[in-house]
Amino acid sequence: MDNNLILKRFFSKSMLHDLLSGKSNDVFECVVKRYIADPEGKSYGQLVSEIYTFLDKNYRTEYFYKNTMLNKLLIKRHNYKKTIVLSELPVGNSKADFIMINGKGVVYEIKTELDNLERLDSQIKDYYKAFSEVVIVTYEENLDKVIRIIPNTVGVMLLTKRKALKMIREPLQDLSNLDYDTIFKILRKYEFEKIIQNKGYSLPKVNQFQYYKECYKILSQIDIKELQNAMLEELKQRMKIDIVEFTMSMPEELRFLSYFDDNVLKYEEIAQHELSRSYGG
Repeated sequence: MDNNLILKRFFSKSMLHDLLSGKSNDVFECVVKRYIADPEGKSYGQLVSEIYTFLDKNYRTEYFYKNTMLNKLLIKRHNYKKTIVLSELPVGNSKADFIMINGKGVVYEIKTELDNLERLDSQIKDYYKAFSEVVIVTYEENLDKVIRIIPNTVGVMLLTKRKALKMIREPLQDLSNLDYDTIFKILRKYEFEKIIQNKGYSLPKVNQFQYYKECYKILSQIDIKELQNAMLEELKQRMKIDIVEFTMSMPEELRFLSYFDDNVLKYEEIAQHELSRSYGG
């Protein structure tokens, strides 16, 4: 298997589950053999850390960016019990890499050393249909190219060679492109029903075929900024505090995986033991 591809596959939910349950994982074994010198006797947690360091120095994947942002933006700068991060949320025809909601919603679109900028314009337009602030996160050599093609309202953040996140340009709020249809499609059924009732409307009494259409008609009567605020409140409720607490106990290299894994709590009592286990023993 191609070296780059297997590194992309390393930080995955299947690897995490196998790691925390003490099971063998083919991708884990292959990466350890290729990239770790003398792995025998090292703990599994140490092996994960060394592989993550290799990514940092040689092959910064999207996972590396996202995990760095979770550690530095959510955990170090914000109250992780009151702030929620979403990832890969469909917004229009795009998927938002990283969204942070803490009173306001900010979309962070990641452009790594492995990405191109072909879809950046359409992605930004999609994000502004539901969110008011957008930030591009990229690397130093890409900075000038990114700034030339993005609107002045879009913020720019760098992931530096020293693994620091540096805001080059703050995002400006833009409410001019908010779109009812895009917001409606982000919401789950129970979420838009709650918004309808909280705004004093009754749920439509129609057949299932007409139900979504009628709910959309009701939501489209609400001021779109109010609807956006209501959407953000509903999205915040998707945070599961017990998973967040478990994530804080994990090594920083695995936190992004843990944060977005609803099944990770079943390993809560054995995780630390499995990570401290010696490889090859």
